[in-house]
Amino acid sequence: MYTKPLAKLIESFQKLPGIGPKSAQRLALHVLKMPSSEVERFVDAIKEAKRTIHCCDVCFNMSENNPCEICSSPRRDKSTICVVAETKDLIAIERTNEYNGVYHVLQGLISPMDGIGAEDIRIKELLNRAALAQTKEVILAIPPSIEGETTSLYINKLLSTFGIKVTRIAFGLPVGADLEYADEITLIRALEGRREF
Repeated sequence: MYTKPLAKLIESFQKLPGIGPKSAQRLALHVLKMPSSEVERFVDAIKEAKRTIHCCDVCFNMSENNPCEICSSPRRDKSTICVVAETKDLIAIERTNEYNGVYHVLQGLISPMDGIGAEDIRIKELLNRAALAQTKEVILAIPPSIEGETTSLYINKLLSTFGIKVTRIAFGLPVGADLEYADEITLIRALEGRREF
């Protein structure tokens, strides 16, 4: 149906998360309409990012620097570690401008169905960091999925021997949501996370 180079480009876009066949086709056709200079800048940006960005040796966030900008900042509270599954979660929390501690990116979640165990993500490194005397609190900011629950319970069990405060972000209803459309798990989390006015 497509000429070979177009089919190859569509197939490449489809490998990206959240991009289905129609979106891949739309992106490929858009790229073909772009001026050559813009396409070159786009390609160069991808190559440069791939060449220069890597994981921070401390927190496993993606960064050009090692340690990353967050770990090396003297203004960050090193006694509080916020544990997230992926860098995108760290970015979401940073956008709030409310958290001033450091992070630990697990780079995945425990998922036995997918063959991912605790040894396949950055839990051992988290335990090494938590063992440092300066760590006072570990905040689990892990999604409330089955994999997230499994990972959170496992980490909490391991950290309970350290005498460190382990907390978890609250889950519940988003602002502006209607109760009638919320699923049971979300409502349960909202009730569990309730607090005084």
